[in-house]
Amino acid sequence: MIARNDSESSPPQRKGSMPALGVNIDHVATVRQARQTFEPDPVWAAVEAQLGGADAITFHLREDRRHINDRDAQLLKQTVAIKLNMEMSVEPDIVKIAVGLKPEQCTLVPEKRQEVTTEGGLDVAGQRERVAKAVKALKRAGCTCSAFIEPIADQIRASAEVGFDTVELWSGGYANAKSEHEKQERLHALREGIIVAQEAGLNVNVGHGLTYYNVGPVAALPGLQEFHIGHSIIARAMFVGVREAVRQMKELLIRYAPKGV
Repeated sequence: MIARNDSESSPPQRKGSMPALGVNIDHVATVRQARQTFEPDPVWAAVEAQLGGADAITFHLREDRRHINDRDAQLLKQTVAIKLNMEMSVEPDIVKIAVGLKPEQCTLVPEKRQEVTTEGGLDVAGQRERVAKAVKALKRAGCTCSAFIEPIADQIRASAEVGFDTVELWSGGYANAKSEHEKQERLHALREGIIVAQEAGLNVNVGHGLTYYNVGPVAALPGLQEFHIGHSIIARAMFVGVREAVRQMKELLIRYAPKGV
């Protein structure tokens, strides 16, 4: 059980290459949109996440605007004082918005209308020309680019070849593992993916399905720079507040970080 400090206590601070925490605030907007009202405000949640020690704020501007909308994106750009990471499809209309918005980082993800949340990774190897065009436009606008992909060597190498700076390895296979054997296989795939990405000159992030209960073994993997976590943090925030929920996740990342980091 993580001991809770009072609201005025200082959050754990990054030191050197300590892995960073990116907090996805999409689920706050999902609650708002359930009633088509003005609260809870994801921009307010982003501020609270910063106060809790978040190193980045992630949002996904979907084509169907099911949660985050254009107003949110503009206000997040104007108010977020830490790294702003925009998850997005490679559709030209969304790329155009990102080029105008100029978030610090754009993470290209697969997007399907029927899915509840993003599942699996972007098929960079299978649509190189289309992805490369989006990456080129975003980098010309001054954004760094990350590919949300499964930990598959061919996808990682393709990401480097089309110009990505970073890969965010999909941890959903690990998070959804039904047995200890499968969990260890998925951890091994992530470990190997990190090595391939580093050899290709890429920065390496990780995300999807990570919770307070399963993040430890992933956080212990060497070579990961950012952890992008949303649902679990926002779920806990319902009971302890965003600021405290973020502080608790940061504490876990620091606790399980590889020794010597």
